[in-house]
Amino acid sequence: MNRDAAFLAHRGMVFTIAYDVTGVVAEAEDIVQETYLRWRAVDRAVANPRAYLARIAARLALNAVRSAARRREDYPGEWLPEPLPTGGEPVAGTDPEAAALTSAEVSTAMLVVLQTLSGPERAAFILHDVFGFGYPEIAGALESGQPAVRQLVHRARGRVGAGVPRSTPDPAEHRAAVERFLEATLTGRLQSLLDVLAPSVVLHSDGGGKASAAVRPVFGPEKVARLMLGLASKYAAGAVPGFVELNGLPAVAFREDGVITTVFQVSLGGGRINGVFAMRNPDKLVHLQCPAVG
Repeated sequence: MNRDAAFLAHRGMVFTIAYDVTGVVAEAEDIVQETYLRWRAVDRAVANPRAYLARIAARLALNAVRSAARRREDYPGEWLPEPLPTGGEPVAGTDPEAAALTSAEVSTAMLVVLQTLSGPERAAFILHDVFGFGYPEIAGALESGQPAVRQLVHRARGRVGAGVPRSTPDPAEHRAAVERFLEATLTGRLQSLLDVLAPSVVLHSDGGGKASAAVRPVFGPEKVARLMLGLASKYAAGAVPGFVELNGLPAVAFREDGVITTVFQVSLGGGRINGVFAMRNPDKLVHLQCPAVG
C-alpha cells in the first residue's frame, strides 16, 4: 500500500482523535493536514501505519490543547465543543475507519465529558477505548510509561463511564425526542416540556461572550424548562428552526435572516432528554452556515 492510500485508509481515525481531544473542528482539520505532511516526510518503511498515524495525531492534538489552555481559562462562561456536521458526505472522508465510527464516539455529550479530563487522559481513553490500541502503543504515542498510561485510561473511564452511555443512540428515537422538545418549547407548554426532560437533565450553553448564554450549567427539569420557555418567548419570533445532523444525530438549528444563530443538541437517557447543549457563539457556528437546513 502506498503512502497516500495508507493515509486515506486511516484518515477518519486521525480526524476523530484530533476532534475528540481538541473539540474544535478547524483544529482537527489542521491536524489532519499536518499529520499527512509528516507522514509523507517519513523516509523509512513503517510496519504499522495505523499506529504511526495515531501517534502523530495524538501528539499534535495534545500540543493544540496545551496551546489553548490559557484561552480556555479566560473564556467567558462555559466552553463547549464545536458542533460537527455529519449529514451528507462525512467530514472525515469515506475511509473504512470513518464509516465504522458511531455517534457515540463523537457525540456532544461524550465531548463535554472528555473536556473535564486532562489532555493526556482524553488521548489515552480515545486511543484505548475507541480505537483499541494497546498500552505499549499508547505509551509510545504519549511518550509515557505503560503504568502511567494504565492510570490515565482508568481515570478517564471512571469519568466517562459515569457521565455518558457508550451505546449507539437510535436516530429515530432521538429525532422524536428532539421534535417533542422543540414543539413544547415553541408552543410554550411547560408540562409537555417537563414530560420529555429527565430528572437529571443538565443544560449547557456557550455564547463565547458574543451572544447571551447561561454562564454556568443549569440543573433540573424545572429550571431547564423555564429557561427554554423564556428563550423562546424572547427570540423565537424572529428565528426559523430546522433539523440538521450534528455529531451523528438529529439536532435543531435556528436561523435569523438566513444565518444560524443557535444550535440545540440533546442527549437521551431512558428515552428522555438528560442533556441539552446550546451553541450560540457565532465563531463556533461559522462552519455550519449553508443555504438550506432540512
